[in-house]
Amino acid sequence: MDKYSCIIIEDEPLALERTKAFVDKIPFLNLCGTFDNALDGLSYLRSNKVDLLFLDINMDELTGIELLESSKIESQVIITTAYQEYAIKGYELNVTDYLLKPFTFDRFLKAVSKAQENMSRPNLNVPAEYIFVKTENRLEKINLSEIIYIEGMRDYRRIHTADKRIMTLQNFSELEKIIPSNVVCRVHKSFMVGINKIESIERSRIKIFNQIIPISETYRELFFQVINNKPS
Repeated sequence: MDKYSCIIIEDEPLALERTKAFVDKIPFLNLCGTFDNALDGLSYLRSNKVDLLFLDINMDELTGIELLESSKIESQVIITTAYQEYAIKGYELNVTDYLLKPFTFDRFLKAVSKAQENMSRPNLNVPAEYIFVKTENRLEKINLSEIIYIEGMRDYRRIHTADKRIMTLQNFSELEKIIPSNVVCRVHKSFMVGINKIESIERSRIKIFNQIIPISETYRELFFQVINNKPS
C-alpha cells in the first residue's frame, strides 16, 4: 500500500492531538509534522512536498483561508474547523473535504479516503499550452504564452493579453492550480505575470508592457526561484 505524507496545521492543542491520534490510526498516512500556526506550516510547505494537509481556519497572524488564498498549495487539503460559515469559501478554494469539529473518526476516515482516491489517480504531467476560463456565460480559451499579466479587481480577475482583456470570477488560487508557475507566476496578492513578457525587474518592481507591477514579500522567493530556473 502506498503511503502518503501529511502535516497538521492547528493552533488548538486538544484538537491537534485528536487529529494526530486519528492520523496514527490510518496505515497509509505518514505524519511528517505538526504546526500550531499557519506561518510555520507555510514555511514547511515551501520547502517540502506533502500529499495531504489538515488545516484549521481560525488562527492568529495568518488564517487557513488566507494561507490557501495566498499560496499555491498542491497538496490535498482537508479543512478542520468549528465554524460552519467557512464551508462555501473552502469549496471555492477546491479543498478535498470540510470537517466540522468535533468530528468522529468515521467522518475523518471518509475525508481521508476521498483524498486517497484523488492522490492515487495517475498524474500525466502534460505541460499545458492553454486554459479555459469562465467569463459571463461561456468558457474562453486563452493561450498561456499570450498572457501578459492578470490583475485582481475586487470580485473579478482581469486577464491581459496583447489583443484582449478577459474578466473572470475565477480566483487567483483557482488560476494558480491550472497555470504552471514557470509560465505565469503569482508575484503579489493582486497580480500574476507572464514570465516571457517581463521586460525588466528593478528592486521590487516588474516592468511588463509599460506597466509597473509590485513584487510582495509573500511571493518574492517563489518568483525569483522561477526566473532563475530553480525548483520551487
